[in-house]
Order: sequence, then structure tokens, then C-alpha cells
Amino acid sequence: MNRLRINLDALHHNLATISGWLAPSGAHWTLVSKVLCGNKELLQALMNMGVRSMGDTRMLNLQALAEIDENLERWYFRVPHLSIAPDVVRLAQASLNSEIEVIEKLNEEAAKLRIMHKIIIMIELGDLREGILPGSLVNFYRKVYQLPSIEVIGIGTNLGCLSGLIPNVDHLTQLVLYRELLELKFNHRLPLISAGTSSILPLLRRRQVPNAINHWRIGESLFIGSDLINNGTLEGLRDDVFILEAEIAEIKHKNMAPSGETGSLRPFDVNPDETAAPGQRGRRALITIGELDTDVHGLKPMNDAHRVVGASSDITVIHVGDQDGVPPPKVGDVLPFKLNYSALLRLMNNRYVEKHMGSLSVDLTQSGIINKPTLTAITKDEGVHVRLNP
Repeated sequence: MNRLRINLDALHHNLATISGWLAPSGAHWTLVSKVLCGNKELLQALMNMGVRSMGDTRMLNLQALAEIDENLERWYFRVPHLSIAPDVVRLAQASLNSEIEVIEKLNEEAAKLRIMHKIIIMIELGDLREGILPGSLVNFYRKVYQLPSIEVIGIGTNLGCLSGLIPNVDHLTQLVLYRELLELKFNHRLPLISAGTSSILPLLRRRQVPNAINHWRIGESLFIGSDLINNGTLEGLRDDVFILEAEIAEIKHKNMAPSGETGSLRPFDVNPDETAAPGQRGRRALITIGELDTDVHGLKPMNDAHRVVGASSDITVIHVGDQDGVPPPKVGDVLPFKLNYSALLRLMNNRYVEKHMGSLSVDLTQSGIINKPTLTAITKDEGVHVRLNP
């Protein structure tokens, strides 16, 4: 049997640790739940741990959140397109935006429901994904500020999500200055700067994030412990929340290199052992997980002596070698793998692989609220709210 094992103890540890890192600055954070693909059992487990604010990029996943708890704070974390504006307003209290036409449509739909829809204006700072150019910020805000059913609650950015741009203090300081510019020019408070993400956490650990960065959107580091700037795992976080357990279907000694000419026939990449001598043989195990199920390049064998050789749509080949004093694996044994974000995302969206959650051993009654609602903490006040010292 193949299954994705979910360690709730490790998940709760990462939740509490990240909350502890953010607590001194008084920042709020929203859990980015998109990698869970609307899995209600796991979403409910997170709510049981104290999560009160989540964001997603799929309407079906937001609907699942609403069905579990209609009072949960919900954010839409993908720039909306016009045709889904009614669903965005219905299912999310807040969204990230960069197009006037879309915001006008959100305003129209919010007016129909007699509610205010909150938005963050996204600014492009070099990663070349969503966001308006800084030079157009004042005119953009002037148009949006007049919409009666839209409340601009802040500005934000995405860094490192497309081009791999490494975030730095200058990027964050720019946002602080843009917020001060808008508050001074329009004499209106903007409570949030939403620029904290998993990629910014290493800067936070080095105390290089301005306190004015007060809204975080965190997913990857929470679920797999990633240090996205330095690679590896952030100190203090666990990387074993999700473990893929794959059963060996075949194991045999075979040549380490193909016998004969190879070309473009293979549909997926392989990872050959360039050091293998001609005719050299090794022990290879086949597991029934393939490219249809996950990003095979994101599988990391927990046994350091094992190596992923390659995969087809349904089969992955693992070189398991021979270890002194260790009995070789056999058919029916289970090989465990840690995952990168891409591999986890595809496995969670895979209906062919069973998901199994382990029991939570900690006493949640003693753990308090893990992440508090952000939007209810925003209070309207007149006048300028400028932070000259970021």
C-alpha cells in the first residue's frame, strides 16, 4: 500500500514555532492552505489546533473552509479574474488585487450582498509576477479608494514566487515607504503591509524584517519546514510533517546503465549514475508511485544510501544498493520519502494515494490560539497612521 502519512504532532510544532517567531512584533498571519487541496479532515485538524485565518487560491477549497466553519477568516490568495468575482466576494472576506477592472467588479458584487470586501493592493518589486508598478501606485489607489463597497486595508507583494528573486531588507523598506506615502497623501490609515511569506522567514530569524511588515502569508515552511533562501530546513522547524510511504513491488539486481542505444523515447527524465562502470550491477527497487502521482524529482529518500533513478507515469525506480550489516529490503517492504513542496502539492491533489493522519499527542487546551484573525483586528480610525521608523 502507498500512503501519505501526516504527522499532526510535527504540524502543531511548526504552527506553534512560527507563531512564537511572529509574536514579538505583534504581526498577524494567515495560513496558506492551498497545498492541502481542500482536504477537510486536515483542515479541521488545523482549526482544532487554533488556526483562525486561512487563505487559498481555489474556490472549491474556500468552499470547503466555509462548510467546516463559516466564521473562519478566509482570504483569496490568487489575483481574481472577472468571472469569479461573485464567488470571491461570497467566499472570502479579503483578496489580493492588481487590476482596476477586477476591483470594480468586486465592488459591484459586494454591493449586491451589502457587504464591504477588503483588499490588499499588490505591488511589483522585481519578481515579475502579480502587482502594479510602483510609479502607478498613487493613481491606482485614488481610483480604488472611491469605491463604496471596497475597503483597502493595505499593500503587499510577492517575492521569490516566480523568478526566484531573493527578498532583502530594501524590498521590505520600499513597501514601508509606499504605505507612508499613501497615508500622508490621502490622510487615511492603511493597517497592513502584507509581505511576509515563507521566503521572508529567514530574514525574520535574523531580525532583519521591519516591524511595519505586519501581515504574513505562510504555507510552505509550515508544512515542510523549508528555508527558501538558504535551502534545507529552518532551524526550529520540522521537515517530517508529511512522509510518503511507498511499498516495494519489485526488487532485483540489474545493470546500472541501459543495454543498448538510448534516445528520446523515454517520456520522463531519468537520473543515471554517471560513475557506474560498464556492466556494473546494483540492487533496484520499483515502487508504484510515478509522475502521474507526484513530482518524482521532489522525493527525498529518508535512507541516505537510496537514490531515485527515474520514473515513468506509474513506476519509480530506486537504487537501494547494499549496506554493510543491513538486510536488503524485500518485496512488500515500505520505503519512506520526505517531500519538497512540488511533490507534496501533487500528492495532496492525487486521489490515488491514501492520506493518513497520525494522532496528536499535545494538549490543545494548553496551546492557546495559534493564529488570530487578522481582519477583525483592523479598526477604522480617521487621520494618518504613519510609521517613520520601519
